[in-house]
Amino acid sequence: MNVYDFTVKTSRGEAMPLADYRGRVLLIVNTATKCGLAPQFRGLEELHQKYREQGLTVLGFPCNQFREQEPVQDSEMQETCQINFGVTFPLLGKIDVNGEDADPLYRYLKQEAPGFFGSSIKWNFTKFLVDTEGRVVKRYSPATKPQKFEAHIQKLLAGVKKGTPAG
Repeated sequence: MNVYDFTVKTSRGEAMPLADYRGRVLLIVNTATKCGLAPQFRGLEELHQKYREQGLTVLGFPCNQFREQEPVQDSEMQETCQINFGVTFPLLGKIDVNGEDADPLYRYLKQEAPGFFGSSIKWNFTKFLVDTEGRVVKRYSPATKPQKFEAHIQKLLAGVKKGTPAG
């Protein structure tokens, strides 16, 4: 099993198989527009812009489980993040990352890369780095700014085959 075995929902409620991203490096992040860490949207977008042609895709999963800091409806999400933070990377449908209603993808991510305090997600902007084979290779804390692990992304991208479609 790997990340490509999961299907997620887009912000429009459509099914999107993560297998569509096979062969790309993924940075999967639970996001919230009203969070104090929301300025990280800009850093995530910078990575997306800088490395998407080389094989990186950032995937944002809005989540309202932490002090209800994601009040925006899915239908408004992309527009809100574009206007406020310049986001062009995919923002998917709002999900739960913890509890009995946790999205299956996040159950898998937490199992593969438990955090310092166990498997639960502690806050918005927890980041998971996934290699081109769909394996979770690293989990980064909410406080870790995206540029802090840019070298790790570069190392994974060094293995991406030329001609992989940009996502």
